[in-house]
Amino acid sequence: MSTDAFAAAIGKGAAMRRPRLPDALRAGLIFGAIEAFTPLLGWLLGRAAARYVEAFDHWIAFTLLGALGVHMIVAGLRPEPEGAAEQAPEDGRKHHRFWTLAATGLATSIDAAAIGVSLAFLDVHIGVVALVIDLCTLVMVTLGIMLGRALGALVGKRAEIAGGVILILVGAGILYEHLQGAA
Repeated sequence: MSTDAFAAAIGKGAAMRRPRLPDALRAGLIFGAIEAFTPLLGWLLGRAAARYVEAFDHWIAFTLLGALGVHMIVAGLRPEPEGAAEQAPEDGRKHHRFWTLAATGLATSIDAAAIGVSLAFLDVHIGVVALVIDLCTLVMVTLGIMLGRALGALVGKRAEIAGGVILILVGAGILYEHLQGAA
């Protein structure tokens, strides 16, 4: 389940300006916590109304990732305002706010809620499953941010555009997978 988050993290890392390991760990913690919470939420919903969640989870993920992707593409195409270099942090990094990372993490983990729904019908310890998902996502996103950093250094401002395209493709992939499974 962490692969969507990994792909999104590469895009985020490419859009950030020289993220350091603490930045990558912060993103990993945010994504991991959300990725662990959504199966728990799905599990609770699965106990109450499984068929309703599975009916539209892929559309939510597609819409959120698509909107975030378009936003990143627009930001990447927009020219830097005059004097932006003086306003940037001293080390040249572009900080991504908590809510932006959380929205991306939530968008990539909507399908995890559906997994949680199905886990409600199996004999599993949901706490252990959520912890494993959290740790895997933490590692995958941290690595994705750092890999994105290397890619971002190579392509410059176009990295934000590429990151937006990646988010849109991840959302489209989630939608395609679900629609293929329904066919």
